[in-house]
Amino acid sequence: MECKKKENIKFCSCSYGGCDNKGICCQCIQYHLASKQLPGCCFPPETEKTYDRSFRAFARAWKL
Repeated sequence: MECKKKENIKFCSCSYGGCDNKGICCQCIQYHLASKQLPGCCFPPETEKTYDRSFRAFARAWKL
């Protein structure tokens, strides 16, 4: 499958400047799940900027 990085990058909300996976969604998801985290695109902007990608932060952000 061809990566659509050029298209994905337009919608990628990750604000981490050194991210090697920016726009490469399949690699980003694998990376974060392996670390028991979620990618930044799962969070509202104000929470994403904290770089806390934990499931607990996700639940707090969405008040689950």
